[in-house]
Amino acid sequence: MRILYVSTELVPYTPENTLSQAALDLPKLMNKKGNDVRIFMPRFGTINERRHQLHEVIRLSGMNMIINDIDQPLIIKVASLPNARMQVYFIDNEDYFNRKAIYADKKGKFFEDNDERSIFFAKGILETVKKLNWKPDVIHAQGWMSALVPLYLRKYYADDAFFDDVKMVYSVFDNPFEGVLSENMFDKVKFDGFEDKDIEHISTANFHNLLKIGIDNADVVVQGDEVLPVEIMDYIKENNINFKEHQPNENLDEVYKELVGDKED
Repeated sequence: MRILYVSTELVPYTPENTLSQAALDLPKLMNKKGNDVRIFMPRFGTINERRHQLHEVIRLSGMNMIINDIDQPLIIKVASLPNARMQVYFIDNEDYFNRKAIYADKKGKFFEDNDERSIFFAKGILETVKKLNWKPDVIHAQGWMSALVPLYLRKYYADDAFFDDVKMVYSVFDNPFEGVLSENMFDKVKFDGFEDKDIEHISTANFHNLLKIGIDNADVVVQGDEVLPVEIMDYIKENNINFKEHQPNENLDEVYKELVGDKED
């Protein structure tokens, strides 16, 4: 299978936690099983490009993503994951990611443009995959800042033949933030042509509602942390979501196969 992993945190490029460690361990395991694996993450300014040997991929860079009616240049960088034959692609933009922090400033205040960074990240990934002409069988997004990837895949690219039959998996982690990303996130996402009903959750763009956007547009939802917020668990049960409880990474191989079928057929 071709498996595309999406995460905003990944060891060794960001600090270790359950999300960043899962974002490393799962792709490594699936790669060892013989799958064709790629990983995408943002090129946060905290990442030392020289130490990690990032370099720009000129043939993939140069596209513009329109975010809230403003053209934003997309830069793609790549590095080889240490001790693994896998490439990590970094979504970069000077306005959104060229700061020495990930989500918040030194005082812990979330950046006011985290909503636009999320939109840019989601659109940038899917456009880059098209430009690579590398069609994944499965896209597996992880964490709250990746929650728009399932939405854009299912709605924005609904009529794009390139993404026909691509299956979407979304892992939910309990790494919350306070308040809302932006009071205007609904309007910024709606600018891309979504119907109100598709994005009603982010009329209040808080942590739980972002997760619900990812959950609603995934073929399978995976429990990434051993414990998830009660509101999210209740939402999953009430909406009969195809949900896989927290389990060893080895089991996800079968989850992918159930979605995709036997690739040797």
